[in-house]
Amino acid sequence: MNRPAEDTAADDAAADGIRGSVHGTAPVPLSVLDLVTVGAGRTATDALRTGVALARLAESRGYHRYWVAEHHSMPGVASSSPAVILAHLAAHTERIRLGSGGVMLPNHAPLVIAEQFGTLEALAPGRVDLGLGRAPGTDGATAAALRRTGRVNEGADDFPQQLMELTRFLDDDFPDGHPYSRIHAVPGPVQATSPGGVQSPHRPPVWLLGSSGFSARLAGTLGLPFAFAHHFSAQNTVPALDLYRETFRPSEVLAEPYALIGVSALAADDEKEARRQVLAAALNMVRLRTGRPGLVPTPEEAEGYDFSPMEREFIDSWNANVVHGTADEVVAGLNDLQKRTGADELMLTANAHGGDVRVRSYELIADAYGLPTTATA
Repeated sequence: MNRPAEDTAADDAAADGIRGSVHGTAPVPLSVLDLVTVGAGRTATDALRTGVALARLAESRGYHRYWVAEHHSMPGVASSSPAVILAHLAAHTERIRLGSGGVMLPNHAPLVIAEQFGTLEALAPGRVDLGLGRAPGTDGATAAALRRTGRVNEGADDFPQQLMELTRFLDDDFPDGHPYSRIHAVPGPVQATSPGGVQSPHRPPVWLLGSSGFSARLAGTLGLPFAFAHHFSAQNTVPALDLYRETFRPSEVLAEPYALIGVSALAADDEKEARRQVLAAALNMVRLRTGRPGLVPTPEEAEGYDFSPMEREFIDSWNANVVHGTADEVVAGLNDLQKRTGADELMLTANAHGGDVRVRSYELIADAYGLPTTATA
């Protein structure tokens, strides 16, 4: 008996890792967004080692996926090369999904991204996500240096066309007569069509990322999974998710909408320590937003900092959207946020000075939700 196409699409989505499994008392699957933050007095090596420890913890505790995001020219963020970091993490994990949250498509030729993520798929079959954004992940001058052009907005405006080109490289299905029809992303499907060729049945699922309505509408129209940056655009979360759901069209990828949201969340053993840690992270954001990017300051530096009234107002506004406190307080905040937004998945990012603090936060949240101590799937 043939099953309905939408049922098959839903099964395929689960098999490809788009839809995660719920563990413990969590309302939806939980995942990790690692910004690979570098604290004052620490090195990028320290931050990357924390990433390995965190990925292993996330895998053992039932977090569904682990993403890193592309940023440039920010001393406190060591994630300028997501594909390199993901390859490293693939060598230190076995099951957890690994992906970009995201790669900024306008910064790169689509063929390069297809090759990089085809390589990652070969290294970790069936475990790789390709999340794409259209922002530069940096300031305008750095974006111009990355793209070798002074027309920084050009790439963002061409995002739908770039996305189509990338998808065709991933699927190796440019039509006959297209200028790229004889160009192939390797590793990729072309290897299966070569004499004696055998190719993995998997290819990285494409996610669209956004902090406004543009990518929400595009993801809905194309029937793709959508990730929204609630952690720095909280006021747009509900409108963007509503738009995504309203414009969603079933596709070969998804029969129904699937949206995750990135959430700043930090749990500590006591509420006071959580407040100290998020204050330091907020001071880092103050400096970034005022053109003074640097390493994440220590809590002691943040406590001794003389905030101006305008800076204090920014801090209060920023931290209002950071779910922080004891593990029970964070769980209550995450449950409330999921209920308000209807998000299908919560991707938690813990911003703090020390790597040990960040790892401890994910451990406390896992304990509070009763996540497994050694996940098998």
